[in-house]
Amino acid sequence: MSNEHHPVAIIGGGLGGLTAARVLHVNGIEAAVFDLEAGPQARTQGGMLDIHEENGQQAIRAAGLYDEFRKIIHDGGQAMRVVGPDGTVHVDMADEGNGGRPEVDRGDLRDLLLNSLPDGTVHWRRKATGARPLGDGRHEVAFADGSTLTTDLLVGADGAWSRIRPLLSDAEPAYTGISFVETDLHEADTRHPRGAALVGGGFFICLGDRRGFLAHRETDGSLHAYTALKVDEGWLDTIDFTDQAAAKAAVLAHFDGWDEGLRGLVAHAETITPRRIHALPVGHRWERTPGVTLLGDAAHLMSPFAGEGANLAMYDGAELALALAAHPGDTEAALTAYEQALFPRGEASAVESAGSLDTMFGEDGLERMIGFFTSGPTESA
Repeated sequence: MSNEHHPVAIIGGGLGGLTAARVLHVNGIEAAVFDLEAGPQARTQGGMLDIHEENGQQAIRAAGLYDEFRKIIHDGGQAMRVVGPDGTVHVDMADEGNGGRPEVDRGDLRDLLLNSLPDGTVHWRRKATGARPLGDGRHEVAFADGSTLTTDLLVGADGAWSRIRPLLSDAEPAYTGISFVETDLHEADTRHPRGAALVGGGFFICLGDRRGFLAHRETDGSLHAYTALKVDEGWLDTIDFTDQAAAKAAVLAHFDGWDEGLRGLVAHAETITPRRIHALPVGHRWERTPGVTLLGDAAHLMSPFAGEGANLAMYDGAELALALAAHPGDTEAALTAYEQALFPRGEASAVESAGSLDTMFGEDGLERMIGFFTSGPTESA
């Protein structure tokens, strides 16, 4: 039974949903955010993000948080290193402090957004299970705890497996052919000096034949690594990840003969987590449907290899909020304007992401990445 109503309900408290709520608040429009987590500290957010001038940083400016954002930038995080399977360093670019894609810790950025919202904006322990239209642009959302809400504007910011997307589209994410095994090496300089020296102070790429390692140094001094393999969708299911030793051995079997420092990013890790990489169809869009829209991965899930996911989610959230502020009293005009801009930018980024995946995990991925960073991007990159 419905027991609450919110004029604007945002399902999903990730970076995109929080940015939308913050920019709405700045413009005098209050929204409620619903998230499945138990609270803001329920889990480690993990990973570093490079925040791009043309989208992520624009969203932060729209949120009025740019000065605070500058304070959480990871100095040195824009350094880049490209390495071969034998450990040879082919590209070693220092962070000169003048790049347009500064690195920040995802958790720090999320905290910045959370702390900028009025108390009570985010409703925790609210896992959406589905939604249905009520007519006149209104919707009802059902939650796992048995509660429901009604809203005049429903925003699906609930990620890859969105429960709001089916209101607009029957598209589902498909496996891209790449699986990740994520690992963490804590206190890297003292406990894992070889890995720390190899990765360096910023982002690290090592590529071989349809496989490789991506890694970065986090602000707490740990290393976060992604072992990437072009494998069948069911491959991860053949591994028992509750048995760390066996899981590590299964992953490292794909890296026989590789440099021991590289293999150590798995062998010496304290945590190991599997993840398949999925994407929505390139050019995913939907017909204008009254009272509901999507942002971020719910709208245009793509592989992470172009580095656009978080940036686009935040930019979507800001653009949606600005469109609503620019069309007071006319939600449909706002959503039409927002989606007309959303669709082409999502498609362009999805094309770039798919191209980056093909570049990195083809037979000559290492050579092409070396060329990209030493000669600049070309059509083939």
